[in-house]
Amino acid sequence: MATGRNTQLTRQIGEHLIVAKLGRLGYIATPFAGNVPDFDLLIADNEGHSTPVQVKAINGGSWQFSISKFLDVEIVDDVQYVKGQHKLANPNLVCIFVQLADDEKDDFFIFQLKNLQEYFSKSYKGGRRSKNPQSLHCAVLPKDLEQFRNNWPLIEKTLKSV
Repeated sequence: MATGRNTQLTRQIGEHLIVAKLGRLGYIATPFAGNVPDFDLLIADNEGHSTPVQVKAINGGSWQFSISKFLDVEIVDDVQYVKGQHKLANPNLVCIFVQLADDEKDDFFIFQLKNLQEYFSKSYKGGRRSKNPQSLHCAVLPKDLEQFRNNWPLIEKTLKSV
C-alpha cells in the first residue's frame, strides 16, 4: 500500500517530469507549490497563450477517481443508476497522465478531460457493487488510454485555440 510520502513523491516526480518535457518542447510550464483545485500546472507558448493542465502520476496500476466527477449516479436501495454525464466545469482541460517506470522510460498520455468522461460513460455500469454498494470508485488503466500516448500535439492545438 502506498504511504503518504510515496504518494507525494509520485505526484512531485510526475509534475516535474512533465514540466521538464514541456520545456524541451519549447513551452514555459510552472507547477504550484500548494493544492490548486482542478489543475496542477500552467503552460504558455512564446506568443503568450496559456492554459491550465491537470497532472496525474502513478507508479503502476491505475489512476483512481470517484465516478461522481464524470457521471451523475443515483443510488436507490443499494443499486446504482447512471443518469447521464456530469457537467464538467472545463471539459477541454488538458490532462497529462504519466506512468512512472523504474527504468525512467515513463509513459505519457495527453488528452482532454472530456475524453476521460467519454471513457467512463462507456465503461462504468450501474448495478449493485458487491463489496460496497455505496462505492463510487472508478479507475482507468494505461492500456485504456493508449490512443493518447505521447499526444503532445494537443498542447500546441490547445494553446492556439485560446
